[in-house]
Amino acid sequence: MIVAIDGPAGAGKSSVARALAARLGFKYLDTGAMYRALTWLALHEGVPLDDGPALEALAAANPVGFGVDGGVSIAGRDVTRQIREPEIDAAVPVVARHPEVRVVMRERQRELGRSGDSVIEGRDIGVVVAPDAEVKVWLVADPTVRARRRHAEREGADPDELAAELRRRDERDAVNTHQAPDAVELDTTDLTLGEVVERVAGLVADVR
Repeated sequence: MIVAIDGPAGAGKSSVARALAARLGFKYLDTGAMYRALTWLALHEGVPLDDGPALEALAAANPVGFGVDGGVSIAGRDVTRQIREPEIDAAVPVVARHPEVRVVMRERQRELGRSGDSVIEGRDIGVVVAPDAEVKVWLVADPTVRARRRHAEREGADPDELAAELRRRDERDAVNTHQAPDAVELDTTDLTLGEVVERVAGLVADVR
């Protein structure tokens, strides 16, 4: 079974998907982390971020891996912490917008998803990566709440700048952010993590 969780940045995708996977005993696949890992490798190796074919070749030669503990690796390196740095935040939209890069990444995501029960989160999972997913959820939240959540993740960051960053991110990501017509929309603004996980787990139980 595949559970597809999509939505904009700060809506709670990663937290919900990770907790849901732990609850169900499913694998957790963070597709955003894959693009972040490729971005880190490109910066590390000096590959121009505006060179789509070069990034495509880099992605094809260095499949992103996930550990049982949720760790992220690429090119034999554990980059779990490095891919959450502000430098990666700023650069990853540039990498992710290349169509040829997304083709390579989507095939890798499908490969990982086929290897067992999985919770996959991203921005186009229910539409492009796993259109046949048994459960599709679209998470949304008030922009102010989304910014507050990001601020909680980044100690010392300026709240106003984070809010502005989210607005810019939404604009950049719009072309690759798609809600499946059969996805269940869930507004997480006033819900706790546990409440969201409970609701999605209920959707899974309904189809199992």
